Amino acid sequence: MATSHFSATSHCSPVSRFVDFGSRSGGKWRSNLFLIRTLRSRSLTRSFSVKNVSSEPKTKFKDPISDEENPSSRSPFTSDASSIASSIKYHAEFTPSFSPEKFELPKAFFATAQSVRDALIINWNETYEHYERLNVKQAYYLSMEFLQGRALLNAIGNLELTGAYAEALTKLGHNLENVARHEPDAALGNGGLGRLASCFLDSLATLNYPAWGYGLRYRYGLFKQRITKDGQEEVAEDWLEMGNPWEIVRNDVAYPVKFYGKVVSGSDGKKHWIGGEDIKAVAYDVPIPGYKTKSTINLRLWSTKAPAEDLDLYAFNAGEHTKAYEALANAEKICYILYPGDDSAEGKILRLKQQYTLCSASLQDIIARFERRSGSNIKWEEFPEKVAVQMNDTHPTLCIPELMRILIDLKGLSWKEAWNITQRTVAYTNHTVLPEALEKWSLELMEKLLPRHVEIIEMIDEELIKTIVSEYGRADPDLLEKKLKEMRILENVDLPSTFADLIVKPKESSVAAMSEETEKSDDESKLISEKDEIDSEDEPESKGEPNGKGTQKKEKVVAEPPPKPPKLVRMANLCVVGGHAVNGVAEIHSEIVKDEVFNAFYELWPNKFQNKTNGVTPRRWIRFCNPDLSKIITDWTGSEEWVLKTEKLAELRKFADNEDLQTQWRAAKKSNKMKVVSFLKEKTGYSVSPDAMFDIQVKRIHEYKRQLLNILGIVYRYKKMKEMSAAERKAKYVPRVCIFGGKAFATYVQAKRIVKFITDVGATVNHDAEIGDLLKVVFVPDYNVSVAELLIPASELSQHISTAGMEASGTSNMKFAMNGCILIGTLDGANVEIRQEVGEDNFFLFGAEAHEIAGLRKERANGKFVPDPRFEEVKEFVRSGVFGSYNYDELMGSLEGNEGFGRADYFLVGKDFPSYIECQEKVDEAYQDQSRWTKMSIMNTAGSYKFSSDRTIHEYAKDIWSIEPVILP
Repeated sequence: MATSHFSATSHCSPVSRFVDFGSRSGGKWRSNLFLIRTLRSRSLTRSFSVKNVSSEPKTKFKDPISDEENPSSRSPFTSDASSIASSIKYHAEFTPSFSPEKFELPKAFFATAQSVRDALIINWNETYEHYERLNVKQAYYLSMEFLQGRALLNAIGNLELTGAYAEALTKLGHNLENVARHEPDAALGNGGLGRLASCFLDSLATLNYPAWGYGLRYRYGLFKQRITKDGQEEVAEDWLEMGNPWEIVRNDVAYPVKFYGKVVSGSDGKKHWIGGEDIKAVAYDVPIPGYKTKSTINLRLWSTKAPAEDLDLYAFNAGEHTKAYEALANAEKICYILYPGDDSAEGKILRLKQQYTLCSASLQDIIARFERRSGSNIKWEEFPEKVAVQMNDTHPTLCIPELMRILIDLKGLSWKEAWNITQRTVAYTNHTVLPEALEKWSLELMEKLLPRHVEIIEMIDEELIKTIVSEYGRADPDLLEKKLKEMRILENVDLPSTFADLIVKPKESSVAAMSEETEKSDDESKLISEKDEIDSEDEPESKGEPNGKGTQKKEKVVAEPPPKPPKLVRMANLCVVGGHAVNGVAEIHSEIVKDEVFNAFYELWPNKFQNKTNGVTPRRWIRFCNPDLSKIITDWTGSEEWVLKTEKLAELRKFADNEDLQTQWRAAKKSNKMKVVSFLKEKTGYSVSPDAMFDIQVKRIHEYKRQLLNILGIVYRYKKMKEMSAAERKAKYVPRVCIFGGKAFATYVQAKRIVKFITDVGATVNHDAEIGDLLKVVFVPDYNVSVAELLIPASELSQHISTAGMEASGTSNMKFAMNGCILIGTLDGANVEIRQEVGEDNFFLFGAEAHEIAGLRKERANGKFVPDPRFEEVKEFVRSGVFGSYNYDELMGSLEGNEGFGRADYFLVGKDFPSYIECQEKVDEAYQDQSRWTKMSIMNTAGSYKFSSDRTIHEYAKDIWSIEPVILP
């Protein structure tokens, strides 16, 4: 007989309802059916049918266990704690991912998440159906990254069910926070690019805008970071090892994606892309709930596979297993890793395949939805009135030629019609300030992998040439040549035959001049780019060898011309030409975009260029991650209205001197610091004092973000401490816990040296009994969103110290300010606007400004830079071996010399070092006056009101997408 029991204890609650489904006749089946009906009626009071949010027509079906036939008659999700507990128990038994004997934390998390997902599915489906009925204009946000973080607490917070779920889990013998900690972070992103995309989705849902996100479902993400005695080590991320309870695979939503092959002209005169390698992109959907609204939008992630018949059974049975599985492996590996290394040709091909898969599958899906909503009366000229496509950085650039290909080759539109539709549909967000860092692809590689797209890109380039000639005329050939060189999509490619006589080259060219130009191009190509938000490798070592085979006879040396530069496709130029809007992500960045990065395009099309300063969601980044501070804000502003209207935060300014508020404010910060103390002990083994200042720099490891400046400042502080008596140290220095976190890209050697250096400094300082709690240095391994949600509320000083003019915006600076953390930084990215809003007295500013950087680099290259004695002192201290036996000559050497990238302190650490350490002295002085420091902290939270992603999304919706909110009934 079937047995049923569920006991709750303080540790775990075993669930062992064993129901015999072996016989589907007679009393057993009827009793089991009754049990399921009873469970559903009692705990969920609605149908469990899950309808596809797909692009195909849906056939309504009747749940064989439900008496409901009309979906609109479903009861709302029952939100009392007892019903939720029953729902969790139901999923523990009937949606099993674990064995039935136990109800331990991993199983409790999955059952809880599946229970929450049930509530989301109701709103999810209703949201989608409402969009369908109204045939609204919809925005589609395409990004290679979505750094979501854990979903459980965010989902129940947005549904206003946190208290009910906490009570329900208590009934089942568990604690909500412990259950939530068993959710792995989704490994779908790495840095600010992906977190920005996720904040945008939260705001889109909260503000009821009709929108979807599109990305790739990476099986292993970037990597899981481990910190060992050798520094950073990378292992595969296992976030999908036990499955993802939030996603629903849509097996009926799959699209073909093609690579290689050739282009032929048909008898009808149309181009046809045939042959090649075919794969299939399958949709996995993740619900994104809004805050205090029924709107639940969709994040659609593509996973790639090949059909089963591509498995070569003959080869497999012949023992050639690798060969047999090759086609399947080639398809699957596209979605294995975020940003696979691209040093090799294979790596470059894989990255380009990823980008095209995202673009092709997403556009096929968007177009299928447009056609279905249009019914039998499809008007392609109305496509931009129903669809807005936003490209988050240059990774989705192939949307432009892909949309053209589909409209011309498959839908039969003319070039003029397709080009008009494409330009009105697509828009581009730029995240890169360096012209040298803009994404480029080998034309030769693209011709092999995407031959039809190259034809289309060549035609777009020719259209652009016509526009440039029309604008500037032929009277000034030097000006025309300059504009063509700067603006063309195809770099180092001869002009089309129709323009062959446009630029008349001299008969003879100077080999020396050509060589100089080539060297300049080589130096520029070595700049570590900002593409992919991960940035790449050290410059390669020279492969040239001295000629040791000279003879006594003097031979005439004939200078050989330098090799021809590679033919490239400039993706950013294609984005600007192919879209109707280009936006930067901070005021200073948008000005650099107009004045430097795309100046020629700005002069031609000034109305295309906009600024949209980044923002972060106040739900995840204050309301849910910092409940202690949230309660204080609510009490002092009079309501929770600030969560949706962050301008209410500004009301805190009038209470900044209030002693009661300051006391509460400090208590909340101390509570958050205590959590971090426990976390650091667990993750690193280091014990730190909660009474010390928490000084935090967490972001991807990159030379331009200057973690090296930070750690050298700490080394200088440590050296000065060691030179003092105990009494002098205590009198002069505020105790600090200096926390670092972030990943260095696997092949970025210099960044990995910086990680190693930080951990070596920590190992020395943290075990120095003389220093004790006056200084601790901790590197947090595997930094992610969940770690950020713990560290940011506890932070007191946050470092945003990039070389001025190199950070497009930043979003972590906004999160820190929102949580009452005071920033030390340069005038770079969003720091400029944050400082304006929080007040100059509440921001620690140092360093050279963006307009000075080029001159300072030139000064250094010419050997005119005179380093500060303190900078020389700290480098010598590092070289003395005080931090272990590792040889730091290469790392210190990058700060020396007078020429070229990778030398000459390109990121101006030495230039800004004296200003930085003097500014840190002001930090110590301010922290010693806790009343002053607390007021500064309050003013940072009050001044962060403008940096909500809700504000940013309203601007995108109005100025770029032209979409309106759609409120569900």
